[in-house]
Amino acid sequence: MPLTEIREELWPGLPLDAWQETHDTLRLWSQIVGKIKLELEPMINHWWQVPLYVSARGLTTLPIPYADQVFQMDFDLIDHVMNIVTEDGESRSIRLKPQTVADFYHETMYALRSLGIEVLIWTTPVEMPERIPFELDTKHSAYDRDYAEKFWKVLVQADRVMQMFRSRFIGKNSPVHFFWGGFDIAVSRFSGRRAPEHEPTPDLAHHVTLEAYSHEVSSCGFWPGEGLGFPAFYAYVYPEPEGFSTFPVEPREAYYHQGLGEFILPYDVVRAADSPDDILLSFFQSTYEAAARLGKWDRASLERSPGQSQTGMYH
Repeated sequence: MPLTEIREELWPGLPLDAWQETHDTLRLWSQIVGKIKLELEPMINHWWQVPLYVSARGLTTLPIPYADQVFQMDFDLIDHVMNIVTEDGESRSIRLKPQTVADFYHETMYALRSLGIEVLIWTTPVEMPERIPFELDTKHSAYDRDYAEKFWKVLVQADRVMQMFRSRFIGKNSPVHFFWGGFDIAVSRFSGRRAPEHEPTPDLAHHVTLEAYSHEVSSCGFWPGEGLGFPAFYAYVYPEPEGFSTFPVEPREAYYHQGLGEFILPYDVVRAADSPDDILLSFFQSTYEAAARLGKWDRASLERSPGQSQTGMYH
């Protein structure tokens, strides 16, 4: 297979304007599933109980507790179904196709009830300017299978590189999370110190923001570009130390976006690079360097030394 075809397979083009309607519908569907998880999971710091995770076929909730059992919900973006499976082997499948958010919501809740799972959720979308309750949303109904699968393929690559980046840090850090509110994938590192109270954030309840940013944090991630216009990787720190926005970061195409308050690296720069992994890791590392140096993090205690084995204990 020619290199260009391999690159397109691994890092496909994902112009937001080409799949905006599918993006919006899939984002709302994911919020329905995410809110089910939110309702049933015990609280974990920084809302780590609520994200979805990239899987070998799409996105998964991982096991969700219900009474003394568990069940799991998976978006299969290869066969384009949403599967619900229980620990006793029962399952239900909902085909992913052009259909309204209202229809998807009712079909999902019916499938859960048929499995003996009763759950009530707050049906108003979050982190979106248009907030039509799920059961009333007949506006959003687009589903382009090709772009849904391309989006998942980008998440696979982003997740893989973020896992490598995460492995370099031995302090408190998050798993690689897919946050259904912002429809983005992210990984975060923490200095270990408390942070000042975060100001209110548009389209997000203040108590959510307070918990998410209760401690000093350096985060990086990827999102399709809603509000920006194109898909991009991002990096930010909270609280932002003086000089962060002008700190020299890599690669040269990365820049600080004043409106968003974070560094941006366009996705198309990464996918066009000779080594997408290297250019992306340089972005993650250099923006973290900006946060850690200027924020005076205790790096000797938090970072894995270059020669430190990550697998030796198992050999």
